[in-house]
Amino acid sequence: MKSNRRTFLKATLLGTGAIVNGIAGAAAVCEPNPKTGSSQGKLPKQQFNMCGYAAPRLDKVRIGLIGLGARGAAALRRLTLIENVEVVALCDQYEDRVDKCQQSLEQQKLPRAKGYSGNKEIWKSVCEHPDVDLVYIVTPWACHASMAVHAMECGKHAATEVPAAKTIDECWQLVETSERTRKHCMMLENCCYDFFELQVLNMAQQGFFGEIIHGEGSYVHHNSPGYLKKDGYAEMWRLKEETRNGNIYPTHGMGPICQVMSINRGDKMEYMVSMQSADFLMAAQVNQLASQDPFYKPFAGKSYRGTVNTTVVRTFKGRTIVSQHDVASPRPYSRAYLVNGTKATAQKWPLPARISTGHDWLQEKKMKQLEEKYTPEIVKRVGEMAKKVGGHGGMDFIMDWRLIHCLRRGLPLDQDVYDAASWSSIAPLSEQSVANRSASVDIPDFTRGAWKTNAPVDLTLKG
Repeated sequence: MKSNRRTFLKATLLGTGAIVNGIAGAAAVCEPNPKTGSSQGKLPKQQFNMCGYAAPRLDKVRIGLIGLGARGAAALRRLTLIENVEVVALCDQYEDRVDKCQQSLEQQKLPRAKGYSGNKEIWKSVCEHPDVDLVYIVTPWACHASMAVHAMECGKHAATEVPAAKTIDECWQLVETSERTRKHCMMLENCCYDFFELQVLNMAQQGFFGEIIHGEGSYVHHNSPGYLKKDGYAEMWRLKEETRNGNIYPTHGMGPICQVMSINRGDKMEYMVSMQSADFLMAAQVNQLASQDPFYKPFAGKSYRGTVNTTVVRTFKGRTIVSQHDVASPRPYSRAYLVNGTKATAQKWPLPARISTGHDWLQEKKMKQLEEKYTPEIVKRVGEMAKKVGGHGGMDFIMDWRLIHCLRRGLPLDQDVYDAASWSSIAPLSEQSVANRSASVDIPDFTRGAWKTNAPVDLTLKG
């Protein structure tokens, strides 16, 4: 990281403008900073440690929501069910989506929010809205970093869907802006709040697994048919992402494993390698569609991401993490969650979730006893409501509830800007590795040494 990075970032951020196009499920399509390489040179000192930082408490959390497609509309529904939350701003490229969400508020007998639509940079008005405390970002990947940075520059906390950034420079922008403004930047990694993952984290922190040796977390999801639909992702932005090689959507698998291993909080990811198969499916499917429908011709004849990517990370303490990415082949859904310790092992997928302390998996009766003993407070408090509300089985609601709980009580967040940056960085770093015959790539220390003393995630409820 060169000494003039701050000057460069300031100029970059002042000149950054999101390019907003049509989207399904979002408000804007943006072009990220093209650099993907890690910062070179000596790193400057940390400006302020955001890990464990408790921002001034908010009696009521006033939210500006950017991106009102299917995912954003679902977020609106969840957020309005949480006590002391007010959605004060709604934003999307398409006016009809704003209107639909306004109707949703009215149906719940809630006040209408300030609506923003139509202008290519209208999302900035949400960040600048004087009554917004938290900007909640549900847009395409390329927009996340620029929107979160602008929100923090405007004095708001930022919460963004995954990944938080697409390039290493964007990761550093998030870190430096959060440290300078002392505003939270949380990546909404909902898989950290799934029920079994929360239980395993609690068990690990109480020593049940002994020393953690190895973890696995993947994203195997036969999503490619949706990427190819005309009425799916507008301007086919999700299909365009498939022209990037690497493990481009790593955080669903990596997030829960990083928390169990206390990454950025006692250990750090040090280096990684990434290997990728050839593309056996995507290009052929696109070319076939193009032969039948002119709509697909601009997407034909291109190189698409290899079908299966396998990435391996080694931590400073010698632990290993394996993560796969596959959205094209006909494999059943799996996040391949595995926590391997010196005393016990946990595995989820294939279902049911299981735990072992030796050669065989524990029987159902013992599993039930462990669940009763190690279910964390947050699940006991809102787990049943979360299941009723829905959203990936309830983990979306637990995530939102916990975020609001921390902001209202002035507690540190479970996922800070260093998690957002380091977990997201796996994608661009895997691109580098794949492009260089799976050579190892160093993973930046976004905490700049603070990982040695940062405290682990604290899931206890206070207040």
